[in-house]
Amino acid sequence: MKQSAVAKFLKQQVTMIYMAKDGSVTKRRIKIDLITETAVTGYCYLRKQQRTFRLDHILAMQPQKTSWRISS
Repeated sequence: MKQSAVAKFLKQQVTMIYMAKDGSVTKRRIKIDLITETAVTGYCYLRKQQRTFRLDHILAMQPQKTSWRISS
């Protein structure tokens, strides 16, 4: 994925489809903190830690939908 396509998600929570080095594909929810020419760094809710993801391994990305609950 291109850096310009990811830049609009800086400081936001997104859901992405990511392919690891071994070819396995996972769905991740992350909060993007930093975007460089080759990678995205952010908090990964699956691994519960800060992670770096290579841009060329991100297959898809979309903003995280927020659902609101009204307490009674």
